[in-house]
Formats: sequence, C-alpha cells, structure tokens
Amino acid sequence: MFNYYIKVAWISILRHWGLSLLMICAIGLGIGATMTTVTVNYLMSANPIPHKSEQLFYVQLDSWDVNDPFDEGQNPPDQMTFIDSTNLMKAKKAFRQNVQAQAFAVIEPSDPEILPLIVSGRANSADFFAMFDVPFIYGSGWSSSADDNKEQVVVLNKETNDKLYGGENSVGKSIKIDGNMFKIVGVIDTWEPKPRFYDITTGAFNDSEEIFVPFNLIAEEKITRSGNNSCWKPFGDGFKAYLASECIWTQFWVELKTEQDKQAYLAFLNAYVEEQKQFGRFERPMDNRLSNVMQWLENQEVVADDAKMMMAMAIMFLVVCLLNTVGLLLAKFLGKAPEIGLRQALGASKATLFCQYLIESACIGLAGGILGLFLAFLGLIGIEKLYGENMQGLATLDGNMMVLSIVVSLVATLIAGIYPTWRACKVQPAHQLKCQ
Repeated sequence: MFNYYIKVAWISILRHWGLSLLMICAIGLGIGATMTTVTVNYLMSANPIPHKSEQLFYVQLDSWDVNDPFDEGQNPPDQMTFIDSTNLMKAKKAFRQNVQAQAFAVIEPSDPEILPLIVSGRANSADFFAMFDVPFIYGSGWSSSADDNKEQVVVLNKETNDKLYGGENSVGKSIKIDGNMFKIVGVIDTWEPKPRFYDITTGAFNDSEEIFVPFNLIAEEKITRSGNNSCWKPFGDGFKAYLASECIWTQFWVELKTEQDKQAYLAFLNAYVEEQKQFGRFERPMDNRLSNVMQWLENQEVVADDAKMMMAMAIMFLVVCLLNTVGLLLAKFLGKAPEIGLRQALGASKATLFCQYLIESACIGLAGGILGLFLAFLGLIGIEKLYGENMQGLATLDGNMMVLSIVVSLVATLIAGIYPTWRACKVQPAHQLKCQ
C-alpha cells in the first residue's frame, strides 16, 4: 500500500508540476537559509576536545586596576601577567600546566634555493602537547627539563616541514630561527581545532601555529612575542621592565582530573593571591576563576550575537516559507475535491485519503530538503568567500547536518500538510457528486 501511495503522489506532483515546483522551491529556500546558519553556529559552538574538555581549565586572576575594573567588573582579565604565569608554573600544583603566548619568527632555510619564511609561532611549555592531544608524525614535544634549561628546541607543523624538508623526518636537524639555531624535536600532523580553544585572544577561528618553542625563550629574547597585550600601569624602559610589569599577555591552562583537584587548585590560587596582596599587588576583591573549555568559549562569546541573530532570522524565514506551503497545499488538495468525493463514494476511507495526501506532502518535503541541501552548500561557499580563511573548516556540511536538513524538511512539511490534508478529507462526497 505504501508503494501505491508513493506512485499516486508522484503522479499528482507531475500533474500539478507548477504548483509542486513552487512548494519545493519555497521549502528549499527556507531549509537552505536555515541550515546555512545552523551549520555555522553548530560548528562554531562545537566542543573541540570533547573527551577531556571537563578536565582542562583556563585560569584567570584579577590583577587589574582597583579604580578601573577590567570588563567593567564583570570578568577578571582574559590573560595573565608574566610574573603570575611563571610563578604558577614553578609551583606545579596541577596534573599538567601550560603557560603560552603568541609569537612570530623568520626561518632561514639551510637550502639557499628556499626563501626565508615568516611563520606564526606559539611559545608554550612542555605539557602543551599532551594537554591538548596534539598529534605527531615524527618525534614528540620537548621535556620539562628543556623548559627549565631554556633549550633552543622547536616543533614544526606538517606544512612547514613539507616546505623545508619535503615531508621527510626532520627530527634531530638544526634550523635557524630569528638568527638562532634550534634543534627540531618533533613534527605535528595536521591539527586545526575549531574553535581554536587554547588561545582565542587572537582569533577563535584562526589557524594553529606553524612552529612551537619553549615559553621561556621569550624572556631570553630568542623569539619575538606577539598577540594581544593590555597594560593598566606604566613601567620602566626595556624588555626586562616589561616582563616585570602588570601587563597581561600570557594564557595559562591547567589539567585537573577530578572535582577535588579543581577545588584544591582554586584554594591554591586564593592563597597565592593573598600572598601577592602583601606585596601591594591584587588590590581588587579576589576573583579567581577556573573555566573549563566550554565555559571559557561561552564566556568569551565565541559564537557572536550577530551569528545567533542570523540563525533566528533564518528560522523565521523557514516558518514563512512553511506558511506559504500550507496555503499552496490547501489550494492543491481542495482543488481535488471532486476526485476525493468520488473516491469516498466508492469506499475509500478518510484514513486512507489522509495517509495518501500526507505522503504526497512528505514527497514534496523530501524534494525541498534535497534542494535545500544544495542551496545550503552554496550558502556556505558564499560565507567562506565572504569571510575568508577565518571560516575555513566552519563552512562545511557534515553528515549530521545533512541528515538534520532532510529530517527538518520532512517533519516541517508533514506538519504543514496536516491541516490541508484534514480539510481535504472533510469533503462531503454527496455534495461533490451532486455538483458533477
């Protein structure tokens, strides 16, 4: 019987192809607009490291000006001073801890045929790689002793290794970075977490860095610091004075296995701030925070308000399209009143007619969903072209979104078809027969 309903629905759609095409286009436009914005929001708000996001915590300390609170007093500073981050690193109170900052450098290849490369860099501690599950092709990250001894070691990403060494194992080789010789200890595989949760201060959807070096080399001026920097208090001349200042430019993460570990670390932070208050620092009320990955992304509003507004507007557009579809289905089904009256007179039940026309609505919805997928694909390409590299990896329809698109289209069209189908089944056969 179901196959028969499908056959009848297909004949009906072809017979009234103009009206059917209009409904398919209306549904396709609504689904296309909705799925474009839903996909972007879905990928922007996705958990970038789901298996351990509850164990990774971003540390915030409020060392800001007592008379001019950071973020109007709503949140502590989003970064940390060099003094505090290095003090917390030395304490080693967490299972893993990582201090980091954005950097950049110039690589001078040993091959004279290859031009110097300007690369983005990350100065971080040894735990960075294990903490954030960074995948390696060759070698590994450096050890904690390399941090302590300020060894000039470097980890390259896959693309940089391909440019310099043709993709071969470069571990153990030396490379000149900013005029200093570094030893390559590892090459990471393609690794582009979206959002780039480990540092969203310079862009939540930027690409990951091309080289990684020990954080302490910034203080040794072996690599150049970059990224966001905020100061509320003047400091003296020179880089050493800058490192000892109240300027915030480092990010600090800890990995804590249990809730008890989290509470213990928070108690340690409170004790640390109390100690620093004795030296005239941290004059503001204590506001130390540990935010896990998803809390941190939400706090920093990684999914922008305008993106949420666009999604809401697209959903409202889908509702408008469905309302138009209701009207078109109503006109189509009521136009079949003589046929419906005749079939009822011949013994067709209202339940049979209801199932037939509801299946016809579903077929139209399925076609609209397929069209919507194609339009969503075009919409995501347009968004990627409009916003450039920042949207790479976000403007992509994955399997979940494709299935959701078809399901939403079918369910929405079935709901839209209930009233027209019900009205069609209310046709009185005696009246229709008298009119013929």
